[in-house]
Amino acid sequence: MTYLLLFYEFFKIGLFAIGGGPATLPFLMDLTKHYDWYTMADLTNMMAVSESTPGPLGINMATYAGFHAGGVIGGVVATMGLVLPSIIVIILIAKFLTNFSENATVKAVFAGIRPAVTALIASAVFGLFQVALMTEDGIAIKPLILCVIFFALMHIKQLKKLHPAAWLLAAAVIGIIFQF
Repeated sequence: MTYLLLFYEFFKIGLFAIGGGPATLPFLMDLTKHYDWYTMADLTNMMAVSESTPGPLGINMATYAGFHAGGVIGGVVATMGLVLPSIIVIILIAKFLTNFSENATVKAVFAGIRPAVTALIASAVFGLFQVALMTEDGIAIKPLILCVIFFALMHIKQLKKLHPAAWLLAAAVIGIIFQF
């Protein structure tokens, strides 16, 4: 039963998380409320790992949650549940690609989906803000200052050219030095 539940929950995420990794966040956050497969702290840690290693966040979380809930088979089942909808959609789109891309209904559907995906991502950002920068006593000042500094630095023209790995490395070093 655990395997079926893992497949079902991650299949739903794969089916509705249009836009990839960031769009999976609200769904992954919601799972923490219903199952003990992982915590919000696990999710934020996995986000840090996923952003600094190859592999999409959704797949990494599906594998982690599945393994936690049902061992190796659970990891495979949850990961397949997440990936299968995309495979099905890609096969269907490839089959009908010439008719699909210029279809007025398809264009209208995606015009409606884009703002919803944007809202889902914004909601996830807000949730991550709460996990990363909030404590029981209020806002965590040191992490907030670091966030503001990095945000400002990323908008300096010369620094925009830096590879994301450089930003992650700098943040990791600062975290180690200042014990965030």
